[in-house]
Amino acid sequence: MMRSLYTASTGMYAQQMNIDTLAHNMSNVNTTGFKKQRIEFQDLLYQQIKRPTVTDDFTQPNQPQGLMVGLGVKPSTTSTMFSQGNFLPTDNPLDVAINGQAFFKLEIPDREDYVFTRDGSFKIDAEGQLVNADGYLVVGADPLEEGAYDVKIEKNGTLSYLLPGDPDSQNAGQIELVKFANPMGLLQLGGNLFQETPNSGEYIDWEPENDPTISLESGFLEASNVQVVEEMVNLISAQRAYEFNSKIIQSSDEMLQAASNLRR
Repeated sequence: MMRSLYTASTGMYAQQMNIDTLAHNMSNVNTTGFKKQRIEFQDLLYQQIKRPTVTDDFTQPNQPQGLMVGLGVKPSTTSTMFSQGNFLPTDNPLDVAINGQAFFKLEIPDREDYVFTRDGSFKIDAEGQLVNADGYLVVGADPLEEGAYDVKIEKNGTLSYLLPGDPDSQNAGQIELVKFANPMGLLQLGGNLFQETPNSGEYIDWEPENDPTISLESGFLEASNVQVVEEMVNLISAQRAYEFNSKIIQSSDEMLQAASNLRR
């Protein structure tokens, strides 16, 4: 059987995975803090039909190059691109965007380890605690007192508010941010959440006084970093590559048909 049938099938499967990844990116074009993904490929095993040879026998010439045939492609890894997304103004002081490479630290009830996110669309729950859309606690923020208003979040994460009849602002802790040596090694949990892994390394607490490259922008949300035009171009390229591989299968089938008709 012709190798090209199996080789082209690996190409079709790889491009199918590519389109699946592009579809995931496009579906999250409006997801706050979403980071697009990129699939990467590797070529498969090479079948060596004739080995190169080197000989001292002058009666036989050297063959510096052999004859090899590649057997296709495979998806190797999916990389998450952590480039900064655009800032969208919301006029909501509880919406916070991270300017720089860092993550919010969240605490989930009955879970020992923390989870992390770039989604800063926070709320105040019935107990005055700063939480995300799923009700997970924002680490570093203290509960607000009853009647709190004019809540502010500073660039260094300091949380403050006012109480009726008291002109002095009240401090409610400081939102904690963390960094990772290898953010691409984080495990994606869905719900805009990430989990620490051995590949990402342990999280490093952000120290505002020592790291001015990171700041918080209250009243803004970070948009997805998906570029629609770029994804459309990649989609067209993947679709054409899929078609090319299907044409190879069709051509191989026609060649086998011609060979099977030689005795007619």
